[in-house]
Amino acid sequence: YAATLLREHRGDGHITALQTAGLDPCEALVSFAAIGAAPSEVFASRGWTGQEWSAARDRLCRRGWIDADGRATDAGRAGRAEVERLTDELEGEPWRVLGADGCARFVEVVAPLMMAVVASGILPTESTLGIGHSTAG
Repeated sequence: YAATLLREHRGDGHITALQTAGLDPCEALVSFAAIGAAPSEVFASRGWTGQEWSAARDRLCRRGWIDADGRATDAGRAGRAEVERLTDELEGEPWRVLGADGCARFVEVVAPLMMAVVASGILPTESTLGIGHSTAG
């Protein structure tokens, strides 16, 4: 339960950071794909049409966040890095409240569960989270 609360807290902060950057939901995904965090195809499950995806790319291109090929520009990489920085900042309070001992206990309890899930092979090989794939920063 605690892991879910912490995850949702981070997610709420991430939405706040995306809105602060002026990104709508489709632009958030297009810009994420543009930094190389995940191929755009993995976002098909989100339900955006090709037309909506193209319109978001056009808007980001006009803002200078991506180039004509859909790759992030320096401004786009900086923008995404700021989104992640603000997300990290906004997620910090629960961890500060837990303190060092509480954080250590959380890892002690959750790490074996996480490793078991990863070892099971049930997670998809392509993640829309971009973990370990982002070229931002």
